[in-house]
Amino acid sequence: MATDAGTNGTAGLAQPVQPVPSNMTTADGGYPHGHCGHLDDYQQSQFVAFKELLTERGLYKPGPPPSHDDPLLLRYLRARRWFPADAAVQFADTEAWRAANDIDVLYKTIDLAAYDAARRLYPQWTGRRDRRGIPLYVFEVRHLDSKAVGEYEKQGKEGGTFSDAKTDGNTPNGLLRLFALYENLTLFAMPLCTQLQDRDPPNVPITMSTNIVDISGVSLRQFWNLKGHMQAASQLATAHYPETLDRIFIIGAPAFFSTVWGWIKRWFDPITVSKIFILSEAEVKPTLEAFIEPRNIPKKYGGELDFGFGMDPVTDPNWDGCLEWDNGYTAFPNGPMIWRPTEDGKRLEGIGLGSENGKQRNVRICTVLRTWPGPEDATEADQTTEEKTAELTDGVQGLSVSENTVPDGQPADEKKMAAQETAAAPSSTVA
Repeated sequence: MATDAGTNGTAGLAQPVQPVPSNMTTADGGYPHGHCGHLDDYQQSQFVAFKELLTERGLYKPGPPPSHDDPLLLRYLRARRWFPADAAVQFADTEAWRAANDIDVLYKTIDLAAYDAARRLYPQWTGRRDRRGIPLYVFEVRHLDSKAVGEYEKQGKEGGTFSDAKTDGNTPNGLLRLFALYENLTLFAMPLCTQLQDRDPPNVPITMSTNIVDISGVSLRQFWNLKGHMQAASQLATAHYPETLDRIFIIGAPAFFSTVWGWIKRWFDPITVSKIFILSEAEVKPTLEAFIEPRNIPKKYGGELDFGFGMDPVTDPNWDGCLEWDNGYTAFPNGPMIWRPTEDGKRLEGIGLGSENGKQRNVRICTVLRTWPGPEDATEADQTTEEKTAELTDGVQGLSVSENTVPDGQPADEKKMAAQETAAAPSSTVA
């Protein structure tokens, strides 16, 4: 496993690490506006209405503990520009898709070799974060060539024995392993980054990722050959993992990319497109340093981090003081992980899941100091796939798009749309 020299994961567990100053936040419409603890009156009222609608449809149980946490629900509401009825449609579709494809079971039982094969093709967490504490992912597209994709999809179709999950057949089996990676983002990387307090502001749960997408060395033919695969993957991710992208920095764009970009951007909703920035060679280093500390930027892109595509997450010395390794681990192993409260509620334990040679893994990798939500007001609870499926029985019927929207799902009122786009837009832009 990749670690920084001098990292000691067992040192000083009493207090969270100290914040790093950041100029990446604003109080007038940018991040963290629209996130937990930072809702204006209109957003708060729409959030209450959204929860009430989901409760009526059997898609949400207020608890305590609630069936779904606030950060997750807010992702859907932000994605649908604060219209509860539209957000409920998307949420219901996602819950039905998850139940039909046993996504929970997929993540918990996926073969570690199959998981790693998928991880090596798609965006990978560096183990580091941007200045706001959002996990930093890197994706080198040239590795996703037609031969690699063909072999990957073939393995998925031939038997589908990489997990215990059952599927309805509507989602290509070759793509299902990709969503184990999205589960890792939402169930492992984001919760860990939420607990780390060396960020500004420290009280906002992390629900997004920052991505460096390197398209250097990718030919027009490769882009064309990947078109179908990447379009299907992008559309499913946008539909079922909304608002998990903060910014995407595209690096190494060839001269013909303007042509390719014309059809790639159609795969995403307008809010996602607004978060994508295509950087020239001269813009890469200064732009990345504006959003990410140099020590967390891979050396390949002008930073100080020894990280190469395909590596496991690089342990961050800033975790000292809140992260403690267990069972001989000194870094995160390959495969899926989840976080759950320790018995006293003061820490979260990271549990390694998945299977190897047909044997299920269930081992404690580490614990992290719990800072959000605090032990005294924790409300999250695990649910089995069976429980979620039961909740869907009455929930996915009868939902329709709000009268406030036109057929493409965007608000018809231009003034309200502009105001809501401001609330959902990134806090800064790249010149």
